[in-house]
Amino acid sequence: DKMAATALVEGSSGNDAVAEGLLDLLRPAIQQLDLHVNSVRKSQVELREHIDGLATELCRINEHQKVALDLDPYVKKLLNARRRVVLVNNILQNAQERLRRLNHNVAKETARRKTILETSGVFASRSPSKP
Repeated sequence: DKMAATALVEGSSGNDAVAEGLLDLLRPAIQQLDLHVNSVRKSQVELREHIDGLATELCRINEHQKVALDLDPYVKKLLNARRRVVLVNNILQNAQERLRRLNHNVAKETARRKTILETSGVFASRSPSKP
């Protein structure tokens, strides 16, 4: 029975090593991508704030100017751009949540495989001839 367990662990340890290597390779990439998404989201918030400020300023200029210059189309364009920025920010937020879940799953799988490999080390260190 111990021999069968040892053979099973030894047969799957090569697959586990490959999976462990892949997980170790993915983890930094996922973390890096998460940092970049977070940075872009912050930029999107800043952009949205600047658009809001510009729209407010154009409305104020439009109300106080003596020359009839219609700035409403420009305000509408700014508000449309703001809407698109908000949409992009929502997409980025969803992507970031998925990345965090993926990172969490990679960490869980890495811990699980590490436990399996440690357990297989215990089995492999025992001599199959001992009862």
